[in-house]
Amino acid sequence: MMIRRHIAGLVVAVLVGLAPAVGTAEAQPKELVIFAAASLKTALDEATAAWVKESGKPAPKMSYAASNALARQLEQGAPADLFLSADLDWMDYAAGKHLIRPETRVTLLANRIALIVPSDSTATAALAPGVDLTAALGGGRLAMANVDSVPAGKYGKAALQTLGGWVKIKDKVAQADNVRAALLLVSRGEAPLGIVYTTDAAAEPKVKILATFPEDSHPPIHYPVAVTTDSTHPDAAGFLTYLRGAGAWAAFEKQGFTVLNRAAHAS
Repeated sequence: MMIRRHIAGLVVAVLVGLAPAVGTAEAQPKELVIFAAASLKTALDEATAAWVKESGKPAPKMSYAASNALARQLEQGAPADLFLSADLDWMDYAAGKHLIRPETRVTLLANRIALIVPSDSTATAALAPGVDLTAALGGGRLAMANVDSVPAGKYGKAALQTLGGWVKIKDKVAQADNVRAALLLVSRGEAPLGIVYTTDAAAEPKVKILATFPEDSHPPIHYPVAVTTDSTHPDAAGFLTYLRGAGAWAAFEKQGFTVLNRAAHAS
């Protein structure tokens, strides 16, 4: 009997000792989770680091991928607090599925697309009507994000169609899962040409811009952001406010993004 009492006392003591730790763990909010287009990585990592330093908040968990992949993940129930898309279409898709809070949605940034080559390339090409990239490819392939679903690929295809150059090279395209993967193909010399955002080119010293596509050759490249419908994180709204404010502008503009509605979001 004495042994049983002794064991019971030890169990109670252990449970009492654990109780504060369990309570503390439950009191801690889950980490802030950000779903963002792959092209935002360099600038958004810098802006996020500045927010963490300024606010003293824990670093968010960043998940970068193609906008279409992120929207589909949200649809399948993946937990995220903010969604930053590289085009309006996939944010519209998320809105249509009631995956975002429409009152929090704002178009944050604008971008450009460009034709890139490895930094040591001597290829030439002009992005004018009637463009033919066949010679510049030299038997290689044109690296692009998926032209049917990934925003960067869709913009690139639209631009080449407008300029009359798509039919000539459509069978010579190496399609990647996202724009940073297309950038990697060119930076490694695995593709002689690529179409990426100008901000991607700025993030990779092993490539250079051969030419920038005319802005009127494709739909405007806009980046909307919104808080997700299922988010309960107390820092979600504050992080979105920071991204819309002057504190984040430097990181975005340093990478080559255009910050939209500066006057409306000045802080």
